[in-house]
Amino acid sequence: MNTPAHLIFAATAFGGKTNQRVLGAAVLGGFLPDLSLYALAGISIFALGIDPHVVFDQLYFSDAWQQVFAIDNSFILWGIALFVAWRLGSVAGMALCAGALLHLAFDLPLHREDARMHFWPLTDWKYVAPFSYWDSDGGARWISAVETTVTLAMVVILWRRWRHWGWRIGFAVLGLMQIATSGMWSLVF
Repeated sequence: MNTPAHLIFAATAFGGKTNQRVLGAAVLGGFLPDLSLYALAGISIFALGIDPHVVFDQLYFSDAWQQVFAIDNSFILWGIALFVAWRLGSVAGMALCAGALLHLAFDLPLHREDARMHFWPLTDWKYVAPFSYWDSDGGARWISAVETTVTLAMVVILWRRWRHWGWRIGFAVLGLMQIATSGMWSLVF
């Protein structure tokens, strides 16, 4: 899935209805499994001047980058973190970890050649899904349509649930980012 959709899904599922701290934690949890990709790609492209084709065709698939992705995309590590948050009684911690786990649950069936080691450190095995959220050869056109429709419906739910204008603007921006991202993938791939 596209990152904006992950944030909206996590906010809807685990953000609650009254506690802004829990909502913020759920949104952050929806983002954290993608953080290393944004950091590595951003530094490589904008700070080091590496061509984006090299970043996404070579560096992305390198052992070093894949190992970093294994850490923040691990069901095992996020599951342990959720257990710790539960034992500590941290509702925000549980929302953060649940948001990350939901992110992984949607990524697992939608990553083909860009699959991650979701069960690291127990194994380096990758589930190569039959579908792709970005590659039209893997059904991205219909996946994108469903993903964007559901995301926008959830934006409406969140808009009604949260009266704070800062959150409402944030949800609207994420919805627009989802539309733009989905459109970009369909044009590129």
